[in-house]
Amino acid sequence: MRSALALILVLLGITARAADRPNFVWLISEDNSIHYSSLYVQSGAAAPCIKNLAAEGVIFNHAFCVSPVCSSARSTLATGCYSSRIGVQHHRRFEPATLPDGVLPIYSLLRDAGYYTSNNTKTDYNFASEGSPWHSNRDWHGRTEGQPFFHKQTFFTTHESQLFHVRSADISQEKMSLPPYMPDTPLFKKTVQTYHRLHEKMDREVGAVIEALKTEGLLEDTFIFYFGDNGGVLPRSKGFLFETGLHVPLVVRIPENWRHLVDLECGTRVDGFVNFTDFAPTILNLAGIKPPMGTDGKPFMGPGITRADLERRDEVFGMADRMGEKCGFVRSFRKGKYKYIRNYLPYQPDGLHHGYRYEMPAYREWCDLYKAGMLDALQGRFFEPTLPEMLFDLETDPHETANLATDPQYTEILKRMRNRLTSWVKELPDLSFYPESFLIEKAFNPSAFGISHQKDISKLVDIADLALVSFDQAKPGIDHALESENPWARYWGLIVCSTQGKPASVFIEKAKSLTTLDPEPLVRVRAAEFLGLIGAADPRPVLMDVLAETEEPLVALITLNTVVLLHDSKLGYEFDISPNDVKAKSGATTNRLQYLAR
Repeated sequence: MRSALALILVLLGITARAADRPNFVWLISEDNSIHYSSLYVQSGAAAPCIKNLAAEGVIFNHAFCVSPVCSSARSTLATGCYSSRIGVQHHRRFEPATLPDGVLPIYSLLRDAGYYTSNNTKTDYNFASEGSPWHSNRDWHGRTEGQPFFHKQTFFTTHESQLFHVRSADISQEKMSLPPYMPDTPLFKKTVQTYHRLHEKMDREVGAVIEALKTEGLLEDTFIFYFGDNGGVLPRSKGFLFETGLHVPLVVRIPENWRHLVDLECGTRVDGFVNFTDFAPTILNLAGIKPPMGTDGKPFMGPGITRADLERRDEVFGMADRMGEKCGFVRSFRKGKYKYIRNYLPYQPDGLHHGYRYEMPAYREWCDLYKAGMLDALQGRFFEPTLPEMLFDLETDPHETANLATDPQYTEILKRMRNRLTSWVKELPDLSFYPESFLIEKAFNPSAFGISHQKDISKLVDIADLALVSFDQAKPGIDHALESENPWARYWGLIVCSTQGKPASVFIEKAKSLTTLDPEPLVRVRAAEFLGLIGAADPRPVLMDVLAETEEPLVALITLNTVVLLHDSKLGYEFDISPNDVKAKSGATTNRLQYLAR
């Protein structure tokens, strides 16, 4: 009734509104990239309810989550801040971070401005929140008459755990094509089919919320955002900075009563790039609320934003850090069709074991096929050391399989992309150039810590980038780093040695001395790791000593990450290790120990 009345009034030139400000609803599906949605690819899962939503709004062709796993992605979504600038980049942070002064989550800002806030029901943030940030953990029905509302609802239906029990039996006969990096097996096909069915179920759940808004006469006063919380969830997506991990669907329905706020035509698509840092500023802009200082995003809809402005946006950054017990450090930069990926621990395979991920039968089968030598070079690449930098042309290579970084034809493009990303991590500044254990101990306010240590971080970035030049060019810088009084300069000097490999053998004796004399346990770990990777010395005694001595669970976890790397490598290292050998315990260290005990 309300929708029909609104239409009549609009035809008469009269605008009807139930409130002074619009409502906002975020409908979030778990673990979805664009690659499995029929809104974006012809072979994608049917989504009639979301398509109907798009017909009354806009499809964004280039929306990105920034961090390809839920807690860090949702922390960025809530704050409008890049996760590694404010210390929320590690999945399920061991201790919640303190947000920068003046920065509040979007739901707190809206609540303070008089909005009724509800969340059904997932939070999963890596920062500390005081009190109850939501009026309701169910829906918008508790608000007062005429009070605008912000409602967030997450649909677990497509979460990766829903694929943990897939079996290859009873595979249907529908045609499908798998990405070339996946093994073409019945189990993988069944997994994709199951994922499609889950998408269809999720679409119906989204439709039920939209219908409730319509029935209650709220539809034409409510901006509805449908999007995925991160990419996923098939192998080589969630947790990784490939497009399948970052590129999420986004549809925004524009309500009739507030269409004058938006310079976009319903039923159209937008090519301009938007990312999760932009969502909170966009809501505030539409609500007429001044955004706080200290956020990173820019609004992509609302007063002052034209379609032409939006279409000019063609850049996005990505970041992947620790996910559960797997300690990684990767950054990406995309400009237009080109994608640059910088892996700061390239000797660590993407497929390094991660207990939760390998609950999925398809993941386990992929690993088993690799160990049996039954994959081609592309399919097996997931389990091999990566490269410090990769460059892809996404128009000709949408699956990101052909690395152009070593092609002379792309030298200038590579330099531009590399320089842009390097400038960005320095300007943030990116806190991941310090180990997570050090940040937990020293960075009580991560953002303020980063600002006060920006020059030091910039120097660490320069040391890390010695991995991108020849060893002869890198040698003086590595030598200087290993002699530095700054333990994290030594730490990064050793990581560069491991990346350079055999040519760095001239530093064997220095590394051996650091394994015994360095006061920082993680420097000893990186020295042992380097010696073990090039076969210069047995790394096990040093790693076992650190595990027996450290009282910091994150130091133990980072050490166990190296243990698993060496254990699973082709170098022949076997570790006789039990829980009694590890002094500092955590759930993540337990996962590592359970894996090693198999």
